[in-house]
Amino acid sequence: MKRKTLAAGAALAAAASLVTACNDNSGGGGGGGGKVVGLDYPRSDTDFWNSYIKYVPQFGKQDGLDLKTTNSENDIAKLTANVQTLIGQGVKGVVLAPQDTAAVAPTLVQLKQKKIPVVTVDTRPDSGDVYMVVRADNRAYGQKACKFLGDTLKGKGKVAMLEGDLASINGRDRTDAFNQCMTQSYPGIKVIGLATEWKGDVGANKLQTALAANPDLNGIYMQAGGAFLAPTLNVLKQKGRLVPPSDPKHIAIVSNDGIPEEMKAIGAGQIDATVSQPADLYAKYALFYIKAAIAGQKFAPGKTDHGSVIVAPRPGVLEDQLPAPLVTKDGAYPGSLKETDPQLWGNQIK
Repeated sequence: MKRKTLAAGAALAAAASLVTACNDNSGGGGGGGGKVVGLDYPRSDTDFWNSYIKYVPQFGKQDGLDLKTTNSENDIAKLTANVQTLIGQGVKGVVLAPQDTAAVAPTLVQLKQKKIPVVTVDTRPDSGDVYMVVRADNRAYGQKACKFLGDTLKGKGKVAMLEGDLASINGRDRTDAFNQCMTQSYPGIKVIGLATEWKGDVGANKLQTALAANPDLNGIYMQAGGAFLAPTLNVLKQKGRLVPPSDPKHIAIVSNDGIPEEMKAIGAGQIDATVSQPADLYAKYALFYIKAAIAGQKFAPGKTDHGSVIVAPRPGVLEDQLPAPLVTKDGAYPGSLKETDPQLWGNQIK
């Protein structure tokens, strides 16, 4: 019989009640062994991921979890070694955010063999079994950015896209969706793709070159504000192009992430919009689902009670797609939120 999707609140209560029973089968006996969770931070060199890192212990404490953490620093070899360390520490579940979504497959196989459930956050592995993927719809990121820039530029001009690493499903989703949308809806706009591997310095160097070759550039799409915001603003300032929207030399910019610095930049007229990627909810629901996995809870596709939708991107894999709203100056663009909206995590974090 197919089970209905459990509402998040009810599932959390059920998970809490079932964790004790799971402890009896954990081999550790007592001491909350079933609540020992391993979590690998993917990197700590961007504002977005540093924000995520700040939220993790807060929600871990609320869930009563004993967290063992590592940092793979955007290196798949380190992630593999870190997982070995976490296994050695007796974790009963693991949360990963693999940046190379293909190369993580052998690690997932090993964890499955050891019957250690895995939740991935932000990215979905290209293959392998995971209990739940916690991310937002990254194709929607590219589509929202395309529509905003296409409308703002009235369908004409040149847009530089600072691409994420195409070894990551996030980079591929955002890039493919943006390009497809531009081709179909705004054929009068030329897209200049700049491969960056999520590196701010690489993005800045390539943007300088693009500006030199295309002085009429009038749009920029940054796939990660945490990595690209400061370098991009520095380049535009050097070129005399960091000017308000009222100035004809203004370059319309839409970003992804929703970090506090982006909110300030929108308010100051330096950039025009961002798609707020929920760092707080990534931490909250990654830990919620790994606790549920340890407790033996089951989920199915459908709407949740926290404003998201669980989908099945491939057989045997579920993905909770959390909301990621477009944010603009004063919420003037249809369907967007104001950059000062208090519900945005970028306006809450200290």
